[in-house]
Amino acid sequence: MSETLVNKQAPDFTLQNENGEQVSLSDFRGKKVILYFYPKDMTPGCTTEACDFRDSYESFADLNAVILGVSGDSAERHKKFIEKYDLPFSLLVDEDHEVCQKYGVWVLKKNYGKEYMGIERSTFLIDENGIVLKEWRKVRVKNHIQEVLNYLRELEGE
Repeated sequence: MSETLVNKQAPDFTLQNENGEQVSLSDFRGKKVILYFYPKDMTPGCTTEACDFRDSYESFADLNAVILGVSGDSAERHKKFIEKYDLPFSLLVDEDHEVCQKYGVWVLKKNYGKEYMGIERSTFLIDENGIVLKEWRKVRVKNHIQEVLNYLRELEGE
């Protein structure tokens, strides 16, 4: 299901965060949401991506945007990842990949000739009313966060 979600209502969800609290997408109405899906905590690409979001956190906040990361890792692993890299945003637990499936990012992947199901690195920009404004699929980490920030700034007319 890789059909676009742009201009559609973002699939709502409730997931546990790193502290065991329930977080719903609808909790953030009135703010833009940068919802990013990534394969695994503590891996090189995912660490770079999370730290890039961390380093631009204030810029996103200035644009009325919150950042939420989603992977299949446990709350405990998310907590360690957040503490190790001083991440100022929540990471959500999608161990059964239900939300990943709703967003079409739980896909068949290939690596060294092996096929397996996994999370395709993707980012969704959701507006204050819960509508998907933009999606980035099959994300390459290098310069990605700057691309998201630039798009947000254009929206704001900056």
